[in-house]
Amino acid sequence: MAVRACGLIIYRRLQPAPSSKVADSIEYLLLQTSYGTHHWTPPKGHVDPGEDDLQTAFRETQEEAGLQANQLTLVEGYRKELHYPVHGKPKTVVYWLAEVKDCNTEIKLSEEHQAFQWLKLEDACKLAEYEDMQATLKEAHQFL
Repeated sequence: MAVRACGLIIYRRLQPAPSSKVADSIEYLLLQTSYGTHHWTPPKGHVDPGEDDLQTAFRETQEEAGLQANQLTLVEGYRKELHYPVHGKPKTVVYWLAEVKDCNTEIKLSEEHQAFQWLKLEDACKLAEYEDMQATLKEAHQFL
């Protein structure tokens, strides 16, 4: 059976300059793992027994980035499933899209991560080295 994980693609809107497009004011939160290849990823983690997928996404976001569910607005209608192998076993990751209500909300990392960055789409895609994650970020951006 596939390993199942869930997470949130977190974004914030900065106050846009009057001349800029709305999409230009969006930044995505990526966390750098403190293990393995130190890859960059949205907050996510494995589903615990008795949890539904969305509960997992919110719990992991709280554990890994210090963001409470009440500090976020879930974007209706966006849900993305990624499927890829990890150590030779299939893995499914489900992402939802959520906006931070206050763009100055403090991020508090767990020991699982060593750094975080708020990034414009192009820079987020450069740091997220996996093609499916890059495609997911672009798709989320289009959705917004």
